[in-house]
Amino acid sequence: MGELEDAVMTRVWKWNRPVTVREVLEDLQQERSIAYTTVMTVLDNLHQKGWVRREAEGRAYRYEAVSTRAAYAAALMNDAWSQSDNPAAALVAFFGMMSEEQRQALRDAVRIVQGPETQEAPQAPQEENPGAAGDTAGR
Repeated sequence: MGELEDAVMTRVWKWNRPVTVREVLEDLQQERSIAYTTVMTVLDNLHQKGWVRREAEGRAYRYEAVSTRAAYAAALMNDAWSQSDNPAAALVAFFGMMSEEQRQALRDAVRIVQGPETQEAPQAPQEENPGAAGDTAGR
């Protein structure tokens, strides 16, 4: 996703509702000079790439994100990781770049994915006289 696409998607994700080209344009114009047709083209490109869906409203469209920003970030990380010829080394290097806060977030995420820690599995009850049951040799 390019810089302008990211700026547009940031608004769509932030508002978390269907938006018009005009709404995105007005918000972007607080930071930069940009034309209505440029924003319309960017939203159309994002629609063609599958990042937003749109619904007609009169002569215009309302655009809504297909997935979350977190899912987009995860897809980027997965794509980068899958391109490595040594995924373990790539992860070690990536973890080395992380701040302590990011490493803690990673630990929290791993705990969430793994689910509640399993306690030691209960052992099957043992018979008091293991050789007695089913022992037919003496009969």
